[in-house]
Amino acid sequence: MNSPAISHAQQQAIDMAQAAATKLREEFEPLSPKMLDQILCEARSHNGWLDKPVAKQTLRQLYEIVKMGSTSMNSCPARFVFIQSEQAKQKLKACLAPLNVNKVLSAPVTVIVAHDLAFYEKMDKLFAHNPGARQMMADNAKAAEITAFRNGTLQGAYLMIAARALGLDVGPMSGFNNQACDDAFFAGTRIRSNFLCCLGYGDTTKLFQRLPRLDFDEACQIS
Repeated sequence: MNSPAISHAQQQAIDMAQAAATKLREEFEPLSPKMLDQILCEARSHNGWLDKPVAKQTLRQLYEIVKMGSTSMNSCPARFVFIQSEQAKQKLKACLAPLNVNKVLSAPVTVIVAHDLAFYEKMDKLFAHNPGARQMMADNAKAAEITAFRNGTLQGAYLMIAARALGLDVGPMSGFNNQACDDAFFAGTRIRSNFLCCLGYGDTTKLFQRLPRLDFDEACQIS
């Protein structure tokens, strides 16, 4: 199969992208230990929240960062529902495991991190240089499902790291009824929930001790 011809406009876009990536590499500076602590090394998953709202503009800013993370074929299958109103929280409450109810109700925002099984319907925009990609996924439901789940999960992780980079705290959780959530928020669509993530400003007095992690030799191989 021959590769699609590259137009003059597309070649210009490629040249600009390569120049921007080269400039970024040339100007690279490692994140400071303090920055790494904020997003991963010392950051904690929170269960309790301060009574401090998260501005809608902050949520928009968060998504503008998250959307730039890499996904397979630029598929961008994640869909995010930011639960903020009392009405929406009560709707989600019916889907929660009992131990997670207070966490969600007290959090300023809870995100339903979901993925669209029909993400390929937007590939004419997202992967326009390869017109066959959309149909390839449309014709292979299993591959589309795997791609949606894997990359939607990846985008959920981007959201957590980006939120911390913006000064928010996160509290991811999986203790909820996915089917009930899908029925409540995604009825009539091919969007499926993956996990929940509370966002806000964590109450540090509610934290427990940090649990251990696996050492390199327990989790990694270099071959």
